[in-house]
Amino acid sequence: MKTLTLDKVHSSLDFQIKHMMVSKAKGEFTDFDVDFNGDLNDLTAANIKVTISVKSIDTGNEDRDGHLRSGDFFEADQYPNMVFESKSINKKSDEEYDVTGNFTIKGVTKEETFTVEYNGTSKSPLDGSTVAGFDVSGKINREAYGMTYNAAIETGGFLLGKDVKFEGNFEFVVAD
Repeated sequence: MKTLTLDKVHSSLDFQIKHMMVSKAKGEFTDFDVDFNGDLNDLTAANIKVTISVKSIDTGNEDRDGHLRSGDFFEADQYPNMVFESKSINKKSDEEYDVTGNFTIKGVTKEETFTVEYNGTSKSPLDGSTVAGFDVSGKINREAYGMTYNAAIETGGFLLGKDVKFEGNFEFVVAD
């Protein structure tokens, strides 16, 4: 069992949603943490908890970010964090895993599955530390979590899609 500490400088958590039926609106969460307890040689037995501050949402537009923090979406003052806690990890190949767990947003908990690619470990040439890397992807239906705000558009369809796609890139320092 190794202790893994998230290297936030070398990690990111991005999202995108269909916008006006023809493009994608993108953004990121800048404040998040990942607790990883397990063995890098047997990831199927690991326990993972991801905590994301919804107030840290950044789409590059402060007005839009404020709207996303409001009651139309995250209700950030009442529900400051989204939390994912793993329940099972299924090995699909040497590098790819399905991680299923409970995802809680706005007090609503649903089971979700994300694809995780384990990129292995490497030694840092700067300080000799060992680092491990993971890429995560998946999507959720935002309406299942009570985020139903939308508007019809003149040409048909809606302003926002239901599915939110996530992509995370996480680097950890591995303690010996």
